[in-house]
Amino acid sequence: MAFSGKFELESEKNYDEFMKRLGLSSDVIEKARNFKTITEVQQDGQDFTWSQNYSGGNIMTNKFTVGKECDIQAIGGKKFKATVELEGGKLVVNFPTYRQTSEIVGDKLVETSTYGDVVYERVSKRLA
Repeated sequence: MAFSGKFELESEKNYDEFMKRLGLSSDVIEKARNFKTITEVQQDGQDFTWSQNYSGGNIMTNKFTVGKECDIQAIGGKKFKATVELEGGKLVVNFPTYRQTSEIVGDKLVETSTYGDVVYERVSKRLA
């Protein structure tokens, strides 16, 4: 179960540029910047429950099975249908406007989202 665990946000790259591309307002981007984010992943074979807990009690949870179409909620709250695939140990999903990969590197969860020429990287450390 490579992905199962609880992870705390450690670092981000290109946060502002990516969020602007998504169309989020400057005040929302600024407010979210200071959130403490905990990602909790439960994996049972090909079935996943992926929750992001933000400061202030906001929780976004997506449940999916690798290779099967499901409903996904994206950053900003928009929902859409997608199929999460497993490619070379990475979970890959194509959102309507960007592509995201998630992988475990050592003891860290590395999430990379690409929107055109902007690459947003979020690294979270595993909690004990």
